[in-house]
Amino acid sequence: MHYLSEIGVYLTNLLTGLGVWGAVLGCFFILFESIIPPVPLSIFITLNFLVFGPIVGFIISWVFTCLGCMLSYYIFKKGISDKYLEKLRKNDKFNRILKKINKMSISSLVLLIAIPFTPAFLVNIAAGIARIDTKKFFTALLIGKVSLVYFWGFVGVSIVEAFTRPIVLLRVVPFVLALYFISKLLSNKFDL
Repeated sequence: MHYLSEIGVYLTNLLTGLGVWGAVLGCFFILFESIIPPVPLSIFITLNFLVFGPIVGFIISWVFTCLGCMLSYYIFKKGISDKYLEKLRKNDKFNRILKKINKMSISSLVLLIAIPFTPAFLVNIAAGIARIDTKKFFTALLIGKVSLVYFWGFVGVSIVEAFTRPIVLLRVVPFVLALYFISKLLSNKFDL
């Protein structure tokens, strides 16, 4: 545990020492995560919260998470030609999924985006390929990402705090487990 605490201190000192460039680096990582799925968004949001505080860290994380998701959405919306999409639509299962995504109300889309364990890159890709209306997707992102960014900031900072005060985990673990099960239920409901 002490080793993980030292890594957190090292990364915090590194980003703080970089000044404005630390914020730029934090923003870049969040943009990068929206396009390359294996990169852990939760770590970068936590670092932004730790280094820049809960307000500025939240704003930086929220803005750049939304921008990254829109970038990913546009890459798949504009980057996949109609000829290739027509070939994909011949697959019945794929076509059913696209129709479900297109029929989603904005509130369902917000809910899907807001759940922390929903794979954001899949939502971005699916929305782009399904050609969901840009305004609808952008509005859903702006609303849904608020709770997601707050969740990962709260959980991340609490876990770092738990290195010195393990009792903090008692308030975080039930919260995380509850949201995880809700995300599983929603994934099953929307057949994701």
